[in-house]
Amino acid sequence: MQKKAGPLFYIGLLLFVFVVMFPFLWILLAALKPPGELFGERAFQFIIQNPTLDNFVRVFTERPFARYLWNSTVVATLTTLYSITIASFAAYAIAWLSFRGKTIILGIVLAVSMFPQIATISPIFMFMQSMGLTNSYLGLIIPYTTFALPLAIWNLTIFFRKIPSDLGEAAKVDGASIWQTMTRVFFPLAMPGVFTTAILVFIAAWNEFLFALTLNTQEAMKTVPVGIVMFQGMFTIPWGEISAASIIVTVPLVVMVLIFQRRIISGLTSGAVKE
Repeated sequence: MQKKAGPLFYIGLLLFVFVVMFPFLWILLAALKPPGELFGERAFQFIIQNPTLDNFVRVFTERPFARYLWNSTVVATLTTLYSITIASFAAYAIAWLSFRGKTIILGIVLAVSMFPQIATISPIFMFMQSMGLTNSYLGLIIPYTTFALPLAIWNLTIFFRKIPSDLGEAAKVDGASIWQTMTRVFFPLAMPGVFTTAILVFIAAWNEFLFALTLNTQEAMKTVPVGIVMFQGMFTIPWGEISAASIIVTVPLVVMVLIFQRRIISGLTSGAVKE
């Protein structure tokens, strides 16, 4: 018989949720405070005496924040689509096809994903500049694959290996080709894992900072992380606007995770229990 959780469990759970959510709540409070309550004696008060949405309005009226959002959306979406497409074929081949060097390929993929960005930024910048790809979407999508593609290949290889091999053998007996086995048998079963990997890649591309800071220097081509950093002036730091922009950027990701949480959980737990 399953034992019911006691009140101490729920108290601990509420405390844990509060600790996890505290940074987000504090930024939300800062975004709703007028400048007079951001500093001085009222800076650490939870109750806002004069709540305002001026910080959110100024983010869009005094700065090209909508352009930043559009740039990040385009780059992150195209990076995700490209990486997931290539990684799906590569992961299937590594997981189920027999050829020499599979372990070496996985090792190289893992090694590439561990390269520090600061070690690769100079040659990537020189290459993009020589090709005329700086201050462009393609100029970010290409270097983003240096971390997005290894992440996608590694995750999808694990998901493909969790699919029972009997299904592939049955498809082969029925006369299915490698392409038919991959598209009609393995891909539909691996969709939870593909979906989960796509979300992870999208978030990684959305939050990337160093490549975007170095390669896209024009105001109209900056992404959200770089744009928020540039809010700071020479003598002032507009904490209210920075907080409002951080909330605007975070909310879509939170909503996306909440909407697709079942698929994410299904993908993360796929194959965790063998029958």
